[in-house]
Amino acid sequence: MGSSIELNDTLQITFEQGFPKELDYKKHKIKPFVADNFEGRVFEFKDKPNIRIYKLPPVRNFLVQNINGKWLYWGLVHVVEVIHDNIKQTTSGKFKIIYIYTPDEMKYAHKMIDRDKDTDYLDVM
Repeated sequence: MGSSIELNDTLQITFEQGFPKELDYKKHKIKPFVADNFEGRVFEFKDKPNIRIYKLPPVRNFLVQNINGKWLYWGLVHVVEVIHDNIKQTTSGKFKIIYIYTPDEMKYAHKMIDRDKDTDYLDVM
């Protein structure tokens, strides 16, 4: 009998799971955020379904906001802590923002990185 562990290069989370509320796409289009706005801050995510392992610093993970099943690529993070709940089969942890895409970069990120038209948030706007 085997086990399943999901390896991730993408931290895809909803607001309920801990996506930073400060990152608002409408505000970002008017006055773009940069990683320096969040220097020294550590954000938490919680209750991602399944046991997951993320790339360790200094290797980046993509930060993606899940909005009703559509994905909005925001930039890059370092996952600095991971906690597995083996009973609930969930993953939680902490991350630091290391780069935020410009609004123009966000338009192309999903097409370049992911290519799943069904999850592209900006393709439906």
